[in-house]
Amino acid sequence: MTKITINTAPIEGQKPGTSGLRKKCRVFMTEHYLENFVQAIFDGIGGVQGKTLIVGGDGRFYNDKATEIILRMAAANGAGRAIAGQNGLLSTPAASHLIRSMKTDGGIILSASHNPGGIDEDFGIKYNMSNGGPAPESVTDAIFDVTKSIQEYHIFEGGSVDLSVIGATALGDMQIDIVDPVTAYVDLMQSLFDFPAIGKMIAGGTAIRFDAMNAITGPYASAIIEDLLGAAKGSVVHGTPLPDFGGMHPDPNPTWAHELMDEMMGPNAPAFGCASDGDGDRNMIVGPNCYVSPSDSLAVIAANATVAPGYASGLKGVARSMPTSAALDRVAEALGIACYETPTGWKFFGNLMDDGRVSLCGEESFGTGSDHVREKDGVWAVLMWLNIMAVTGKSVPEIMQDHWAKFGRNYYSRHDFEAIESDKADAMITALRGALAGLKGQSFGAMTVETADDYSYLDPVDGSTSAHQGVRVVFEGGARFVVRLSGTGTSGATLRLYVEKLDLKDFDQDPQEALADVLKAAHTIIQIEGFSGRTAPDVIT
Repeated sequence: MTKITINTAPIEGQKPGTSGLRKKCRVFMTEHYLENFVQAIFDGIGGVQGKTLIVGGDGRFYNDKATEIILRMAAANGAGRAIAGQNGLLSTPAASHLIRSMKTDGGIILSASHNPGGIDEDFGIKYNMSNGGPAPESVTDAIFDVTKSIQEYHIFEGGSVDLSVIGATALGDMQIDIVDPVTAYVDLMQSLFDFPAIGKMIAGGTAIRFDAMNAITGPYASAIIEDLLGAAKGSVVHGTPLPDFGGMHPDPNPTWAHELMDEMMGPNAPAFGCASDGDGDRNMIVGPNCYVSPSDSLAVIAANATVAPGYASGLKGVARSMPTSAALDRVAEALGIACYETPTGWKFFGNLMDDGRVSLCGEESFGTGSDHVREKDGVWAVLMWLNIMAVTGKSVPEIMQDHWAKFGRNYYSRHDFEAIESDKADAMITALRGALAGLKGQSFGAMTVETADDYSYLDPVDGSTSAHQGVRVVFEGGARFVVRLSGTGTSGATLRLYVEKLDLKDFDQDPQEALADVLKAAHTIIQIEGFSGRTAPDVIT
């Protein structure tokens, strides 16, 4: 191979968000597109001369080619060492763990998370810092600045990097280590959870169904749940990572994981059902005829975390994203520990964990994790639930009923209105922000507004401020809704509406019925139909 410098020019629209840069796969495959952005990462972080980087991704279409390009560019830019997952594969939490455990300078993760994969679908790339967590806004801004002025990039040309063979090789002066993507992560999980207790429970007849959705966690789940814990072969379904996820939408929610939901709501449901997403950082928990909302899952884990050996000494504190339900707050109050409310985005949790303030954190968007890494972690959440079941001897429905009896039930739901035209979505939010000051005291049916604001977060660790993180409207009695635009899609805008109401007595209502009055008030206040033409969401979770 020969090191060369390629002349290029800025490409519009390469602004990374909280989850990096996401576009359609064909966009990344156009001339100079990926290379420009990778060079911008290297330059934006101050260069990679002599540094060690982790590289890997979720296996979606173009993952292997992009991994090789990044390795050839890293070598040409003077990196000292690169560690890549075999065949370019690494789940996001496994990549975070390798960054931390191998004390590297950071890593590049190739993923569009729960978005569909394939040549006509989505692709993504993000940079994670040396703590294993996503780059903060100051770094993504620096990367974006480079994309606007870039004139050249450096790469080794000719030949190829063999990603299929585990072992060490070299490219120029850079050492490349191809590693098993699963082994180190499995070792970490064994250090945190009581595998003998879980294995005994499974041997006693607890059947499991793990839907990997043809995404990255298939090999991880098979190695842990089937090989180590002894679940029957076939307990992990859709376990082979495929470039197009087998046509599945790898988002673990009741809408897209419908095969699992049908089985768990059927007459012969296994004792425990779960699913994970494209890059392995999200999870869904389901019991027989019992769907567990992500907000409730987070609260249950917080209330029972000490049953797992890795958390036996107690939790330092907990944190949740602002749109996530306040179920966690009630647990934290009972435990006498701090509960932090942050904007959506795992980097905010990373600051709190690095400062020793929290051990556990989560978002309503099916993401839960702890300070073992600096990303949310789907397999970790599944193992925590299994550990709780093994120690308490209770089923998922029993665990939920006991939890609600003690803390009350925060009825909660998220309604997603996808691919709204961006200008209409922006106009909707702008109009809502303009109306906030006059909402207090207004009544909408039986709901009277107590407070309304545009959420702003002051980070207690670094003193930074993050404004416009979501509009909150709280009604008398504590019910509320939150609305924000999501940046995880690749076309149009996704409007996310979150609704919540606490009930201390009746725990068996259908959430949509329990929340009907809040939903009606929210639609009126936000004027969803007027601005978007939509009367119903695309996805309800």
